[in-house]
Amino acid sequence: MITAYGDSVSGNCYKVQLVLHMLNIEHQWQEMSIANGDTQTNAYLAKNPAGKIPLIELDDGRVLSESNAIMGYLAACSTLIPTDEFSKAKMYQWLFFEQYSHEPYIAVARYIQLYLGLPDDRLAEYHSLHAKGYKALSVMESTLSQQPFLCGEQFTLADIALYAYTHVAHQGGFDLVEYPHIRGWLTRIAQIPGFVAMQA
Repeated sequence: MITAYGDSVSGNCYKVQLVLHMLNIEHQWQEMSIANGDTQTNAYLAKNPAGKIPLIELDDGRVLSESNAIMGYLAACSTLIPTDEFSKAKMYQWLFFEQYSHEPYIAVARYIQLYLGLPDDRLAEYHSLHAKGYKALSVMESTLSQQPFLCGEQFTLADIALYAYTHVAHQGGFDLVEYPHIRGWLTRIAQIPGFVAMQA
């Protein structure tokens, strides 16, 4: 039995939830609240000194953190990872893109708007995030205008990673009206067996 620690409204944690459900992996979900200090207790810091979520713990006590690393472990030998080496490399390309060119802008803007309520002292930062966030969305839109999923015909971890924060981008002030291929992609993912919606 895998124990997964996470906050269900966090995109990075939601990625792990999607993989667990789509692959029907037996697990126990431990809901955590960063605001309440759950990730800073001595017990949790003993598992992950970085004090971050998500985290999974195996039966033998081994732990693994960082959302994309967790997804890769859970999805090993599944259809969520291409067997063709070039396609697999493209999947990793998108995973790195998500962490360095997408999440730092779209997720942070969402945090400032949804969690902090757009405080005056972060408005300039909030607006500056939009230019780079829209650039990331444009890269995705261009790719998805030519194929159903980010790596081609196959639904992979790349789609899960980028779905997590893209489908709630409006909560960070991003308007997807000019991105019809992204909107179609979001709809396709929500129809895949095992899909679960992010909890409110």
